Amino acid sequence: MMSKPLIGLVCEVSQDGLHPYHRVSEKYARAVVDAMGAVPVLIPALTNAEHQLGMDIDALLSHLNGVLLPGGFSNVEPHHYGEASRKGTFHDKTRDALALALIPKAINRGVPLLAICRGFQEMNVAYGGSLHQHVQELDGYHDHREDKACAIEVQYGHSHSITLTHNGLLQQLYGQSEARVNSLHGQGIHKLGQGLRVEAMSDDGLVEALTDPNGQRFNLAVQWHPEYQVTKDDFYQSIFSAFAVACNSHMQTKAVGNL
Repeated sequence: MMSKPLIGLVCEVSQDGLHPYHRVSEKYARAVVDAMGAVPVLIPALTNAEHQLGMDIDALLSHLNGVLLPGGFSNVEPHHYGEASRKGTFHDKTRDALALALIPKAINRGVPLLAICRGFQEMNVAYGGSLHQHVQELDGYHDHREDKACAIEVQYGHSHSITLTHNGLLQQLYGQSEARVNSLHGQGIHKLGQGLRVEAMSDDGLVEALTDPNGQRFNLAVQWHPEYQVTKDDFYQSIFSAFAVACNSHMQTKAVGNL
């Protein structure tokens, strides 16, 4: 019997020479270990030549106690929400195939889910929502991108405040109505996915967090990066702590069911 929950981390695919590699940034795996006391397991984005998903999601989820959809360098292909691709964006068809199939199945099966940055955008698209492909070009919105010339602690430092939805999940977890977050994204939510509830907004009106309130267990998607130095930020820690509680509960429920 497992003593620690298994958390599946969705991989992105990058090419190194002639070989594709499936990868996740270390900071997500570190957060799973350091902030949750759990075991990270990488989920490769395997597809066939037609980019159809090449794995059994139900079989995978039967072994996991939680799913984390991390950020990445690529963006969801716009055809998934009925738009044409804009110039200057990088896409990953294989991650799209995995994430967009995994999200509804995880939530329907009651597997706790935390989605971050690209994962946040994937969750909105999985529920039929759409995205702004270049938020910084739109009137009334801030430029939410990081300055890549800065040191990493500056890039991932607090950038702006968000307002937490009254009596929403995040406000209940953190116990306050506002929080400070980092900001490292060029895309954002345009149309909210069907059945999703907004959990936080930035002061320019951009959605910063959402959840499916009808999900059986914990599910939360956030636009910022709470995984970075999570143990040093009370707000970020509150998110991973709640995710950990849900994943431990899921593991214990499965163990009782197998007795």
